[in-house]
Amino acid sequence: MATERARAVAGGPSDASFRSGGRRRELLGLVIAVVAGVGMAVQSRVNGELGRQLGDAVLAAVISFGGGLLLLFCSLPFSRRMRTGFRRVSSALRSKVLRPWHFLGGLAGATYVLGQSVTVVLIGVAMFTVGVVAGQTVSSLAVDRFGLGPAGVRAVTWPRVLGALIMVAAVGVAVGGDLLDAEADRVWALVLPLAAGVGMAVQQAFNGRVGEAAGSPLTATLVNFTVGTTALVVAWVVSLSTSDRALPEVFPAEPVLYAGGLLGVVFIAVASVLVSWTGVLLFGLASVAGQLIGSVVLDLVVPATGGGVSPATLVGCGVALVAVVVATVGGRRGGGRPLEESAP
Repeated sequence: MATERARAVAGGPSDASFRSGGRRRELLGLVIAVVAGVGMAVQSRVNGELGRQLGDAVLAAVISFGGGLLLLFCSLPFSRRMRTGFRRVSSALRSKVLRPWHFLGGLAGATYVLGQSVTVVLIGVAMFTVGVVAGQTVSSLAVDRFGLGPAGVRAVTWPRVLGALIMVAAVGVAVGGDLLDAEADRVWALVLPLAAGVGMAVQQAFNGRVGEAAGSPLTATLVNFTVGTTALVVAWVVSLSTSDRALPEVFPAEPVLYAGGLLGVVFIAVASVLVSWTGVLLFGLASVAGQLIGSVVLDLVVPATGGGVSPATLVGCGVALVAVVVATVGGRRGGGRPLEESAP
């Protein structure tokens, strides 16, 4: 109260106005994260179709990441903020504000794509999605708890944990039939999706730190795409050298199939900004909700199969939105009741 009165006397905003502004920014960040998640659903459809037509999922990932990297390099001469960002990042690295491992976020994106190409054929898209979401939500709690992201330490509260559990349940409901049909001897393949999900939360935290140090989300995005593309090219060369596959004789002519890189650039740039507004967990939950919603809309408008949208999928999307709302209740820094303080 004294601090608030002092600010009022000085003509500055009160603590309440600061909290209100931060809350509005967090809610705006959640809305944008949902929209970004819809974009990721579109990217998944585009990259999946590109991989199907090429007959090479790893090459499709290289083209997607490489396209995004080329777009960013072409933007570099026209963006003074991006170029200044690299100088600021270099200074932050010398002063140890940033550490070398903060630049490895792109490896998570590469791991996600490789995990998809390797395990989806074994366990299906449904179980792959469940594995990624489970890994991402649990990892996001740890990332926020230890302050790896630019938002700093965020308390592990009951609403946040409950929101994470509800999100995993939402994905499980949405794809429940496919899970029941899975063969038990293939469950081991969930290890890679789980690892990819864990990596995604760390990626968002590290990219957020790089973006904050650079003062430019596009600088962080360029770092991310450089590392990810390099890793995927190495993986693709290894896959070619250890198999009898060759380059495709004909590449798809539809321009939209090469838009995955652009969508990825937008998502990574948005994430590098929003994780400082919402924290890693809330951003992850909101973007997953957006992916589920986007998938339903795509299946209704441009279905990939003749199966349509099941009632379970619609219910799962609704539960996912509930998860975001529940987690937001305890999403503020220091908000809610920390788990460690709830024990008797």
